[in-house]
Amino acid sequence: MGFKFVEHKDLWFYLLLVVVMMNMVENGKGEMNMCDVFQGKWVIDESYPPYNASSVCPFVGTEFDCLNNGRPDHLYLKYRWKPMVAPYQGTYTIHKYTYIRIHSHTQRKVQSCSTKQQIMCYRHDTFNYQSNYSWTELMKGTWWHGPPLNSSVVFDGLNFLEKLRGQTIMFVGDSLSKNQWLSLLCMIHSSVPSANYVVKMNGAEGITTYNFTDYGVKVVYHHSLYLVDIVKEKIGRVLKLDSITSGKLWLDVDYLVFNTWHWWSRVGPTRPFDFIQDGEKIYKDMDRLVAFGKAIDTWGRWVDDNINPAKSKVFFQGISPTHYKGNNWGEPKAHNCLGQTEPILGSTYPGGIPAALTVLKNQLKYIKKPVTLLDITNLSQLRKDGHPSKYGLGKGTGMDCSHWCLAGVPDTWNVLLYNFLAEKPTKISIN
Repeated sequence: MGFKFVEHKDLWFYLLLVVVMMNMVENGKGEMNMCDVFQGKWVIDESYPPYNASSVCPFVGTEFDCLNNGRPDHLYLKYRWKPMVAPYQGTYTIHKYTYIRIHSHTQRKVQSCSTKQQIMCYRHDTFNYQSNYSWTELMKGTWWHGPPLNSSVVFDGLNFLEKLRGQTIMFVGDSLSKNQWLSLLCMIHSSVPSANYVVKMNGAEGITTYNFTDYGVKVVYHHSLYLVDIVKEKIGRVLKLDSITSGKLWLDVDYLVFNTWHWWSRVGPTRPFDFIQDGEKIYKDMDRLVAFGKAIDTWGRWVDDNINPAKSKVFFQGISPTHYKGNNWGEPKAHNCLGQTEPILGSTYPGGIPAALTVLKNQLKYIKKPVTLLDITNLSQLRKDGHPSKYGLGKGTGMDCSHWCLAGVPDTWNVLLYNFLAEKPTKISIN
């Protein structure tokens, strides 16, 4: 067997890799046990919330500050996401510097774990693990150096600023991206309240930047409902599924976190376009899931054409769920999220995953450059209690079961993102 190491030539690394693989134990059904940080349950943690949006965070405003808007219950602030160990069968990648064993799962028990024990996959040339694979076959392929497993599950704002010193992280998308962006700003500020910052707004481009000047770290939000373009033409506003001119604003950004879906189902006067253009054809309307998939395909081709993985790391936020239909979680009489004070028990949402997530995952398969999916859908679906309901922007006049209270669920999205930011992948070819 010949070995070709790219960047890492030291023998000890190869020996460590062999030890890690030999420590892997499968169960009788050929399944492997991993810690999937996106599967788990919500547990009470009296140390939560990580910050008080009203008194500590000057960024959150009125949109997501549910307590300040009069929400009377406080239990929703006390839930922390707890990932689980579960049997995993399918496509995955093992990483070097993995110091833990993956134990057998013969008794079919689900055990809790922390992010310290997780395996974070940078999917590239992967293989389907089967019980009849030999160790020689398993050693072939391309491996990625992912984040070390001793990274902490607790967000550390100072560590975040030090790791990103001189760099930029940009959230690109609709108001759910804004929700996550403001959450991150609150988490940083509550951890390092003395950190100086300067705010710069560019209304024409839809960009707001917080520059933590002591560290040279920029935390940016770019408002983009669909990622693809909406262009005013003679016939009206045209949503162009194969055009991304705003991509010039994303070039050379160190960390990009994209999101879109929230606006794709809009109809009537709130719909911000009059026509949809797909190639040379213009439609008054079309199946929105199909249109969404075409837009993600366009975005994926932009990533492949413009992203240098040595410079930029790309994430997609996933699909943030709504809670307007109680039938989906076993409460037929509930017509929205108002009055929900606790999460759904367990780790599975009764209503299943949204169709948009299936479309998104299917499109991500075709992107050649590394893209990490923050698969926050299921963990967020369990939090029917986490929305502003009537305690949002309208302060009693609206019903928001789409966005999330701060402090709240987006803080968990950022804890997971924080762990994925630990290191950039290093490619190693083993032949």
